[in-house]
Amino acid sequence: MSVLTSTTPDYLMGFGEEIIAHQMRHGAQANAAYLLPYLKPGQRILDFGCGPGAISVDLAEAVAPGGELHGIDMEESQIESARDMAKERGISNADFHVGDVTDFPFADAYFDVAHCHDVLLHVPDTQAVLAEVKRVLKPGGIIACREAIIESSFMYPDFGALRESWYMYEDILETDAGHPQMGKELKSHFCEAGFKDIRIYASFELYSTPADIAVVYARGTKWFLAPDTIDTAVKYGAATEEQAHKMRAAYEEWKNHPGALCALAFGEGLAWKP
Repeated sequence: MSVLTSTTPDYLMGFGEEIIAHQMRHGAQANAAYLLPYLKPGQRILDFGCGPGAISVDLAEAVAPGGELHGIDMEESQIESARDMAKERGISNADFHVGDVTDFPFADAYFDVAHCHDVLLHVPDTQAVLAEVKRVLKPGGIIACREAIIESSFMYPDFGALRESWYMYEDILETDAGHPQMGKELKSHFCEAGFKDIRIYASFELYSTPADIAVVYARGTKWFLAPDTIDTAVKYGAATEEQAHKMRAAYEEWKNHPGALCALAFGEGLAWKP
């Protein structure tokens, strides 16, 4: 397929209701557990690409009292949601900013920790982000990233077509200069950026309850298989109309199957600034 080039940190998934609903299910215990043992009161945390703040507010609590969290995201509606969530939770040590993950509005060596979840896979220039993170971290500061490994994610039963929806997503991400296997590339990127004492982990995020299945089904049918997404996939050779029809039929069978399961694979990386 043809590969386009992109110079901006895009978020391919957009900000539809089904995507936001998925993000709002996140939290530090489930999505940043590998980082929590390293957090302590008084630290300053940067949550870059913070989205609606579901993980951010938990991280802010982990460094209270005396600590602070700054979340940054390119989408104003996400920042508004994050501010609302912090207010609802009574979190007073979190501040949220609209901004670019390749150009932070913070001084050098300001943060003890920089965290992101599913951000680097969407940004074309990984090293530009890591260089900016390194700039704002104190010596000895920690970078923590949890990123998807799309090729290792799966849905079961497959019904002969659901794997194709993952292939299509990989191709669309690559077309938009993204990195669908970023979770397994973290170690290499951290090394190239000059971080030290690199620690890599992996985990699955499982969806199996009726509520889980409903979330995955909505995300799949309202984004993966939405007309605009399919048009893009067909245009760039990531799928055909026939494949799209089979994928839609497979999703319908999957949502009603008693054994329905979805597993999202992630790589988790911690590293330290020298």
